[in-house]
Amino acid sequence: MRVILVCALLSPLSLSHACPKECSCNSNTKVVDCRGRGLYDIPRRLHPDTQELYLQDNRIRGLGSMAFREIPLVRILDLSNNSITSISPTALLGLRTLQRLSLADNSLRELDKRLLGPIRSLSHLDLSHNSLWGLPGAMGDSLRNLSHLGLAHNRLTRLDRSLLEALTHLDSLTLRGNPWRCDCQLIGLKLWLETYLFKGGVVDEVLCSQPEEMRERDLQKIPYQLFHACMTTSYHYLFANIHHLESERLMRGHTHGNHAHPSSHTLHVPMAMGEGFGGGGGGGGGGAGGMTECETKQRQRPVNLRHAIATVIITGVVCGIVCLMMLAAAVYGCAYAAIMAKYQRELKKNEELAAAQGADHATADEKEPLENAIA
Repeated sequence: MRVILVCALLSPLSLSHACPKECSCNSNTKVVDCRGRGLYDIPRRLHPDTQELYLQDNRIRGLGSMAFREIPLVRILDLSNNSITSISPTALLGLRTLQRLSLADNSLRELDKRLLGPIRSLSHLDLSHNSLWGLPGAMGDSLRNLSHLGLAHNRLTRLDRSLLEALTHLDSLTLRGNPWRCDCQLIGLKLWLETYLFKGGVVDEVLCSQPEEMRERDLQKIPYQLFHACMTTSYHYLFANIHHLESERLMRGHTHGNHAHPSSHTLHVPMAMGEGFGGGGGGGGGGAGGMTECETKQRQRPVNLRHAIATVIITGVVCGIVCLMMLAAAVYGCAYAAIMAKYQRELKKNEELAAAQGADHATADEKEPLENAIA
């Protein structure tokens, strides 16, 4: 009787974590496969030790708050090819070990900046084949360990450079199939791509859709001269990159508990391409003539006042040292010229004295034979 009672008490506990009837489960590999089952929602009673959950090819339309709270140890989560249009900012709360997330082939228009906030281990994120207009720059803090990012076939016209600069471990990036607008606002992406490719990164292509004269052209192959309408002075480009390097140094020193908004570290300024970059000057005139007027420039982000003061002080010290060196050189030159002039005067005086003494000796020699003859 006691054995039957114990079994009756334990049976609800075992059933509470049984494999959902809509899925197939492997207790050895801790994989739950729910692909192509016509699901409209996330299945319940998932085992808490689940490490891989495959939900692609279903009819899921949204993810509510803490949708995966039953499986906090999941490492791979595939939600591709559903009908997801909205995701709660706290949908992934608790998934601190998540490494691969696929939301490809859905109908997402935007992502909340808090969606990936608690996840620091994410290495693979696929957002391709959606309707995303952009990604929030503040999401960069959650993507620092990302090695692959898929953004192909969305509605992206530009990307926040502060987001891209946070992806320090990125190995591959897909951007094709987006309606990129190749104007002044996309120069930041072009500059970042050049640095990214130089470091060994892999990217497919960024084909321009607008303006019309740049349609179907790869952003990476467009010469800077065609962005002539964006030019101001080469100093803007110089100082923007100096500020970027300083921001990188500061961000490396920050701990996870003291993250500043990425936009405060990166200064978006219109960058000059005419003087700061090499290349044939012949294409500049034609490209500038056909280039449409740029959109309204983004509001510049505040620059750290201490950095500005330090820069001014350092510049003043360097200029002072240079002036002192120039003054010392001038004094040395004047002293050297005075010494050489004095030396030349004394040399000339000695030569004249030697010549006069030689003439006196010659006159004395001529008189001596004459006196001897008279005697």
